[in-house]
Amino acid sequence: MPTHDAVVIGAGPNGLAAAITLARQGRRVLVLEACATPGGGLRTDERTLPGFRHDACAAIHPLAVASPFMRSLPLEQFGVEWVFPPAAVAHPLDDGSAVTLERSVDETAAQLGEDGPAYRRLVGPLARNWEALVEDILGPLPLPPRHPLQMARFGLPAVLSAAGLARLAFHGERARAIFAGLAAHTMLPLEQPITAAFGLTMLILAHSVGWPMPRGGSQAIASAMTAYLESLGGEVCTGFRVRSMADLPPARAYLFDLTPRQILQIAAERLPSGYRSQLERFRYGPGVFKIDYALSGPAPWKAPRVMRAATVHLGGSLEEIAASERAPSRGEHSPRPYVLFVQQTPFDPSRAPAGCHTAWAYCHVPHGSDVDMTGAIEAQIERFAPGFRDLVLARSTRTAVEMEAYNPNYVGGDTNGGVQDLLQLYTRPVPRLSPYTTPARDIFICSSSTPPGGGVHGMCGSLAAQAALRGVLR
Repeated sequence: MPTHDAVVIGAGPNGLAAAITLARQGRRVLVLEACATPGGGLRTDERTLPGFRHDACAAIHPLAVASPFMRSLPLEQFGVEWVFPPAAVAHPLDDGSAVTLERSVDETAAQLGEDGPAYRRLVGPLARNWEALVEDILGPLPLPPRHPLQMARFGLPAVLSAAGLARLAFHGERARAIFAGLAAHTMLPLEQPITAAFGLTMLILAHSVGWPMPRGGSQAIASAMTAYLESLGGEVCTGFRVRSMADLPPARAYLFDLTPRQILQIAAERLPSGYRSQLERFRYGPGVFKIDYALSGPAPWKAPRVMRAATVHLGGSLEEIAASERAPSRGEHSPRPYVLFVQQTPFDPSRAPAGCHTAWAYCHVPHGSDVDMTGAIEAQIERFAPGFRDLVLARSTRTAVEMEAYNPNYVGGDTNGGVQDLLQLYTRPVPRLSPYTTPARDIFICSSSTPPGGGVHGMCGSLAAQAALRGVLR
């Protein structure tokens, strides 16, 4: 007889979310994790020099404080202390100034000159109704929305391309540039439909909950989720790599916090050929090239205003960012890449020895790239923070290929669990009434390869667990 009701394969945020959802309902849950520590993209380690703590992947977590599931967790009781920089994002420009995405819509709009009134009209109503919007945006399906009026206000501009909405809504470079930087988190060309939705979502989160980070590193979130799960009676076993279904103990349900490629490697014989073919056609997106820095001082930004934010978008204008984001989809490496830069220690000095600092930066590259982008990334940093290289005590780099070696879920370096374009946003991993179920009644998918996709929000795991509770775990 099974000793567990459910076994979850993978202890990333979605795997832990699935296990917590089941344990809350009194189900006996075991989580199996191949690595020595739980967390997936939420790990923190000393990869440059002793005493410098770096986030392996995710560093800034607006979704973790906005998601309906994550807000239901007692994370603070289990050690998470949120740090909120004054501004969510800074976007320096070539004239030596910078736009900062402040918590206040009005304070942000005041920096945008002639586009200030348009910014207030576009963003103000969305930010005021953020809870209703986030509930629908992070839901499993686009229809029917629980809050149709608010979703209509969001959805009409959201279906556009980010480049299209930026040019339609704004006339000046400053507003267009900061919106482009936000939308570029999609890892898609900014001319594609629905990329505007990602930019708008990032704006809503900035003005409603902020873009915080946990003190000490992202590992704190995974550790808190693990401790909470164990307090509910769940078990987590690390250092256990699952290679086939034969490796798994008996259970009534198996939930995979893995992408389709790994699910096929483990469970192909349990799945019918038609469904296997659909999983094989699942599309992965561009990869990332990432650098972690140990620094002797804070980044010397030309614009002092950049120090108000932990997250910095480097790429200048809308046109430059759009060109950078087109390149990976064409198999090209942009010579002037859009760079996502995070400076943690001005707001959380616990991550480095006294007087020193940490930072990380990444850019998007073609799927499966093994090209070292250090020079291109640092050229962009130096463009807005001259003298940055002189502060580097040590750096640790990972190509897209090395990102996958670190975490097999990052197929080709894709940290989003697959392309999130119009054709694969709500039909991931395959078109199915409940995308978390499979033709095998006891096998479920709870990873970011299901809706609503990438991000530390736990909704994929929670929704998959709910599907299991409606099915074999009733």
